[in-house]
Amino acid sequence: MIKINKVLLLLGCMSLSACVSCSESSATGGGEDTDTPIEVPSGDVKMYVTTSNRMYDLAIQSVDFSDKDNMSPTTVRLDASMRYQTIDGFGAAITGSTSYNLSLMPEEKRKEFLKDTFSPDKYGFSYVRVSIGCSDFSLSDYTCCDEKGIENFALTIEETKYVIPALKEILAINPALKIIASPWTCPKWMKVKDLQSKEPYDSWTGGQLNPDYYQDYATYFVKWLDAFKQAGVTVNAVTVQNEPLNRGNSASLYMGWEEQRDFVKTALGPALQQHFPDVKIYAFDHNYNYDNVADQVDYSLKIFTDAEAKKYFAGTAFHNYGGDRSELLDVQAKAPDKELIFTETSIGEWNQGRDLATALTRDMEEIALGTVNNWCKAVIVWNLMLDSDQGPHGGPGACATCYGAVDVDNTNYDTVTRNSHYYIIAHLASVVKPGAVRIGTSGYTENGISYAAFENTDGTYAFVLCNGKSEAKNVTVDDGTHHFTYEVPAKSVMSYRWKK
Repeated sequence: MIKINKVLLLLGCMSLSACVSCSESSATGGGEDTDTPIEVPSGDVKMYVTTSNRMYDLAIQSVDFSDKDNMSPTTVRLDASMRYQTIDGFGAAITGSTSYNLSLMPEEKRKEFLKDTFSPDKYGFSYVRVSIGCSDFSLSDYTCCDEKGIENFALTIEETKYVIPALKEILAINPALKIIASPWTCPKWMKVKDLQSKEPYDSWTGGQLNPDYYQDYATYFVKWLDAFKQAGVTVNAVTVQNEPLNRGNSASLYMGWEEQRDFVKTALGPALQQHFPDVKIYAFDHNYNYDNVADQVDYSLKIFTDAEAKKYFAGTAFHNYGGDRSELLDVQAKAPDKELIFTETSIGEWNQGRDLATALTRDMEEIALGTVNNWCKAVIVWNLMLDSDQGPHGGPGACATCYGAVDVDNTNYDTVTRNSHYYIIAHLASVVKPGAVRIGTSGYTENGISYAAFENTDGTYAFVLCNGKSEAKNVTVDDGTHHFTYEVPAKSVMSYRWKK
C-alpha cells in the first residue's frame, strides 16, 4: 500500500473538531508508509474532504444530523421536486499510454490503485473513454486497418496487450462501468486532401474522410465494437470523431458538421442500428468555441436540423480547451431532447496542473461542478495515468506538456501521485452514483462557493461542494427532513452522502 505521511495525518486530525475522526489510509497518496489503516468514522453523513494543501487527501469524515432548529444563514436547501438530468457517470480516459503505464506497475500496486479508483464502494469512477485506433497518447500512430481493404481489419498489440487487459481488470472491479470510444483518425487510405479533388492524403495528421469510403468506415466501427465485445469488453457509446475541427493533432481528421451529418445519416447510423442498436452516438466532441471556425458554430445543432440524421444521435459531447461552459446551456436550451456529456479536459504545464493549490478548486468549479450544473450527464477527464515524464505520448502534434489525473513514478512504477483531475472526479463519483438525478438547491450563495445536489437511486442524497475561498466556511445542508452543519476548510472540496 502507498500510504499517507503520518505527521500530516495527525496534524489533519487535530485541526478539525474533535467529534470527527480523520482520514482513511490512502492507496495513492504521496508520502511515507503507515501500516495501520484508519477506522472509518461513524455518523449520519459520510464525507470526503480534500484540501489544496494536501492536509486532507480524500479524507473520510462524518457528522450527525442536528436535533436543533436550523437558524443558519449559510443554509443550502435541497429541493428534490426540481429534477434535472440523470447522471451516467464520471471518469477518465484509458488511453494506450495509461494502459501501458498500468501494465508496468507491480501487480499488487496496480490492483490496489484500480480498486480504489473504480470500486463503487470507494471512489467509484464509472465512465471511461478509449480511442478507436490510436490517439495522441498511444505508443505509435496506427489504425486497426492500415492495409487497404476493410477485410484487413484487426486489433493491434496496443489493444490486445494493453488497453483490453486494463479494461477487463477494471470491469472485474466495476462491472457496471460505461465505456465511450472515439477515433482520432480513419485509416489513411480512406483520407483525401479535400472533398473537391479527392486527392489521396497519406498523413496521420489532417485530411478528410473520402465519402466513397463512408460504408467501409462504418464497417470499421462495427468491426471494432465487435472485436472488443468478443474480447469481453462492451462499449456503450461512440463519438464520430475526436476534435473534428482540429487539423493539427498527431493523429487527426477534419470533419465539418455537414460531413458528420452525411456520414452518420447514410452509413454509421444505419450500421450501428443494425449491429449495435444500444450503442449511443454523440456528435461533435470538441471545444465550446468550435475552435473559432465561424461556419462550424452550433455544430451539433446544425446536424439536428436534419431529421434523418438527428434520430441517430443521443446528444453532443464537449471539450473545454476553448470557449466557455455557457455554451452547454445554449445547446441544451435549443435541443432539450438531446443529452450533453463532457468528454475531455487536460491539465498540463500551461495551467499549473501539478500545483494543487492552484488547480484543485479551479478545476472543481469549472469542470466538475460547472459541467453537471450545465446539464452534463457524464464528466470524463483525459489520461487517467501518465508517467512522471508526462508520457508516453505520440509524435509531432501530440501534447508533450500534459499531465495525467495521476502521475506514476517511472523509476519504479509503484508510487502514484494524485493531481487535481483525480480529485475532482473522485469527489463526484464517490457519492453521486450512475442513475442519480441532479436536483434543485436554494439558499446560501457566495462568490467562491459552488455546489450541486443529487438524489441517488438507493434512497440517498449526495451533495458536492467547493470552497475556493481563503477562509473556512460553516455550511448547513438541509434536505427538508434533516440538516447538518460542517466547517468546510479553506480551498477545499467536500462530498457528502446520507440516507433520506
